[in-house]
Amino acid sequence: CQSVFVRDDIAEISVVGVGMRSHYGVANTLFKALAEAKINIDSITTSEIRISCIVDREQGEKALVTVCEAFGLDKPADQRS
Repeated sequence: CQSVFVRDDIAEISVVGVGMRSHYGVANTLFKALAEAKINIDSITTSEIRISCIVDREQGEKALVTVCEAFGLDKPADQRS
């Protein structure tokens, strides 16, 4: 490795859970929510337990709130569908 590039103008938003790749609709819910909020995704990474999106740092908080609302995490646990 000859050089390292560091960026401090990005935010990472991740949805984490066992078997993430096999749970139908998780990626769609994530990407649709961000698109509807007009949040541009710079890059996407996936693993068996996580889907992560890199967004502009300025949109990081909005992206977090948007994703939490999309998955019902803005409600108490006993009120989630």
